[in-house]
Amino acid sequence: MAGFNHTGVNHAVFYLLGIPGREDLHMWFSIPLCISYVFALLGNGLLIFIILTKSNLHEPMYLFLCMLAGIDIAFATTTEPKALAIFWYNNREISLNGCIVQLYFRHTFFISESGILLMMAFDRYIAICYPLRYTMILTHSLIGKIGVAVFLRAHCAIFPIVFLLKRLTFCRNNILPHTFCEHIGLAKYACNDIRVNIWYGFFVLMSTVILDMILILVSYVLILCAVFHIPSQDACHKALNTCGSHVCVIVLFYGPGIFSVLTQRFGHHIPLHIHILLASVSMLAPPMLNPIIYGVKTKQIRDQVVYVLFPNQNCL
Repeated sequence: MAGFNHTGVNHAVFYLLGIPGREDLHMWFSIPLCISYVFALLGNGLLIFIILTKSNLHEPMYLFLCMLAGIDIAFATTTEPKALAIFWYNNREISLNGCIVQLYFRHTFFISESGILLMMAFDRYIAICYPLRYTMILTHSLIGKIGVAVFLRAHCAIFPIVFLLKRLTFCRNNILPHTFCEHIGLAKYACNDIRVNIWYGFFVLMSTVILDMILILVSYVLILCAVFHIPSQDACHKALNTCGSHVCVIVLFYGPGIFSVLTQRFGHHIPLHIHILLASVSMLAPPMLNPIIYGVKTKQIRDQVVYVLFPNQNCL
């Protein structure tokens, strides 16, 4: 497992350390990680099942939520099984191609989720500002096309990274102090100039995730302007309540990521294992908590969950 520093070496295999310096606690870290992952799979799977099987939930908001749940399952699955293999079986080895595949799908699903959150903000804007034209504007056909466009945007943005990484010669080291692979985290071990990787990564971040955040903010400014012009207090409260779940999910998705980036940029005194734990939380918290947020705050979904999980109570 020792790293190499020879000019003629080009590593094809890497080793993920998990939580560096806390290897003795790997088994303990794995318990909440495994529980969270199982909750994410079951919660999002139940959400997808309910939305697809209940015709009264085939509305735009719930169809976007179904897409979000599917992405959450895929997003968590790109990293968590490997992390658990590291913690349980000390299975740290990953090939270069395997590392690239993992980071490709991880970044793709992250951008896809950001795009779906933007579309959900657009959905709330149409529902509140143009309620009479809501179903005419957001038809099932349009929702399908939006979903395809979101996934194509993510794949087109990340696909060049595969070639940017494959051109590099990895001769510095083959030890990755993390539980999963990252674009720049992998590229920095190359002997080549990686400025193209850095600038392209920055371009992708600004043109997708940051742009989505700005557009979501603009959409909610427009929503608030429309809501505060509603004369009825009850109607105003109801309109704001319909946005509550989405706002919670937005904060949960972007918040940990922003906090993790800030701690990496300014928290140089913070131990490495804390940075890695924060990154793991930001990966798993949204998939685990999104179904709970929508289940608690959305009456239609809450009623259907109770009906599916406790069918006997509905006969009483």
